[in-house]
Amino acid sequence: MLSIVIPVLNEESSIIQLIEHLNNFAMDASRLEYIIVDGGSRDKTLELLYNYSEAHEEMSIKVISSEKGRGKQLHNGSKEATGDILYFLHADSYPPKNYDQLIIEAFRKGHPAGCFRMKFKSWHPWLIIIGWFTRFSWKASRGGDQSQYITKELYVDIGGYNTQIPIYEDYDLIARLYDRDQYYVIPKWLKTSARRYEEIGVFKLQWFYITIYWRKYRGATIDELYEYYLSKCD
Repeated sequence: MLSIVIPVLNEESSIIQLIEHLNNFAMDASRLEYIIVDGGSRDKTLELLYNYSEAHEEMSIKVISSEKGRGKQLHNGSKEATGDILYFLHADSYPPKNYDQLIIEAFRKGHPAGCFRMKFKSWHPWLIIIGWFTRFSWKASRGGDQSQYITKELYVDIGGYNTQIPIYEDYDLIARLYDRDQYYVIPKWLKTSARRYEEIGVFKLQWFYITIYWRKYRGATIDELYEYYLSKCD
């Protein structure tokens, strides 16, 4: 079974669409388990999920509550998973056709962890370039929007998501996998929303990300990065 863990916070406009995409694009939807981890939504996210789950009893859908914070939500979701492979997916990312089989095939070929290539749902030239670079295996080209599959055994072995850090939780996990040389990029394209870029501005947000990456590279602590993050996002 593939356990799909999705952290949500006020996702009423898209969460059902995502679940239906996952169900329709799977090669074998019967071996999927959905774990939706809510971080305190104040819109109709939970109502929609409960109603959808009741109307689709043939699907394995678990809705759990968690303290807000993507790392905390992802880790809490992992503890509810019964599948041998965990698939961590952001609420605005849509994996390719037969994604479940692609992940299982990658695992059978000796790749216990990895992600997909990524394209933004945007024709902005800079976002096209960013997506193009995700085909490479460089650690700098990785991010949570590309989704993350990992065997449950390996996830437990490396300690899972660090729930004590407020940002960079995806990259922290990915970095530990790269340190073990256990990361694989499946050569198929996932599509993700560009909504944050559209809200803030493409180059403004990209410069923000580059600055955080550079500060981390130069030795900034997580607390220092989070302080910088808050100063720019408030």
